[in-house]
Amino acid sequence: MRVGEKDLYNKEKEEVAEAAVVTMPTKVAWDGPDDTLNPYNWPSSRKVSIAIIISLGQLVCLMTTSIVAPALPQIAKDLGLGDSETQMSFSIFILGQGFGSLLIGPLSELFGRKPVWVGCTLFFILWNSLCPVGKSKAVLIVGRFLGGAGGSCGVVLSGPIIADMYPGKDRGKSLAIATLFPYLGPAIGPIVVVVVSGMFIIHESCKPIILQYKAARLRKQGVPVAADGPSSSLLSKIVVGLSRPIQLLTTRLVIQLLALIIALAFGTYVLVLSFFARVFINQYGQSATSSSLQYIAIALGSTLSTQAGGRLMDFIYARLHDRQPEGASALPEFRVPLILLGGFLLPTGLFWLGWSAQGHVHWIMVDIGAMIFTVGDFLASQAVLAYILDEFPTHAASAGAAARMVSNILGFVFPLFAPQLYDGLGYGLGNSLLAFVWIVVALPVAVALWFSGDKIRRVGRSQQDA
Repeated sequence: MRVGEKDLYNKEKEEVAEAAVVTMPTKVAWDGPDDTLNPYNWPSSRKVSIAIIISLGQLVCLMTTSIVAPALPQIAKDLGLGDSETQMSFSIFILGQGFGSLLIGPLSELFGRKPVWVGCTLFFILWNSLCPVGKSKAVLIVGRFLGGAGGSCGVVLSGPIIADMYPGKDRGKSLAIATLFPYLGPAIGPIVVVVVSGMFIIHESCKPIILQYKAARLRKQGVPVAADGPSSSLLSKIVVGLSRPIQLLTTRLVIQLLALIIALAFGTYVLVLSFFARVFINQYGQSATSSSLQYIAIALGSTLSTQAGGRLMDFIYARLHDRQPEGASALPEFRVPLILLGGFLLPTGLFWLGWSAQGHVHWIMVDIGAMIFTVGDFLASQAVLAYILDEFPTHAASAGAAARMVSNILGFVFPLFAPQLYDGLGYGLGNSLLAFVWIVVALPVAVALWFSGDKIRRVGRSQQDA
């Protein structure tokens, strides 16, 4: 080959190589560990603002759950409700949360946290506004069910949004921020919170969705973008996403066990909420207004557990991680000590609360027992949520929805038999029965997770949900 022809040949090769580089599809990823699009790298002010907004969203939802409890006798009189219908009008809101979570969790992984949160919040406002103006038991029950379905977005998405923004070592502190306001709801009554402000403050935090937005921007700029996995229709993605919570609940043993703990904790908590005012009305002769003030004890217990418990969780997590070999990954089982601590305090509070009321001891003793119970309940529940976030980083919303579905079903059922439980056994034996059920069922599960958590987590695990 002549010299001129050789130079021309080399030049053509270089042009072909350059063209291949230009046209080769780009795989969308973060621009290094300090990419400002990554929620881990967002400014602290943005993270805290988002956490406060979702915390307020939870406040409104949980406040709506319990706000009718002191007024149940008057509601029953006005609408002609029987005992079972009265309890159903209270707990149907929680059943709605259970069914709503099955949709909200997976949809947030498909379309993003923000649009799902905003849409469900508006849906909640609509149905919750219709409940008091319908003046019929059908509107009340249906409205509270659908309102619960929409309002569950705050509870379902708070954990995943926090996990999007904070790494595991800061999970306790971050959950403490997200739970700053919610459990004040039982004590502070009707508060107007402008949840729609979330439209302007909340940023999308779901990492796969952020990368999808980035890919769309690159395509508009003419940059070829590599497909993220096999292509599939939107309908098939929705079907797969909506089926994921049920799939996780039926195949993953760890979800089943965690769901059992959180379900017993939440069901007992809702039952206590439903009868708590009645204790002070029947046993201590207080008015409905005065009895509603006793919910301050529950609010104090929940606030203490979520704020102090979050910092204690991070402390335990760091200490256990430091004991591991250099370079070893942290384990979800580092959350179990807090589950055990809560598991001890919860039945202690139930015994204290029940027998204080049964013996007509000064009402402050009942409040102290309620506070101890609430501290234990929420310490255990908060640690279970952190365990789920650690084990399911990609599908945290779906895994959380699977666990919460069981808890919401028990939260619906437990208050239905509250009158029969306490009328038949009294407050002392009734609460003791609940405490013994917790001791026999929940505590052994926590112990099993501590000693055999790795084996339990491997049962039913697939590449998709790992």
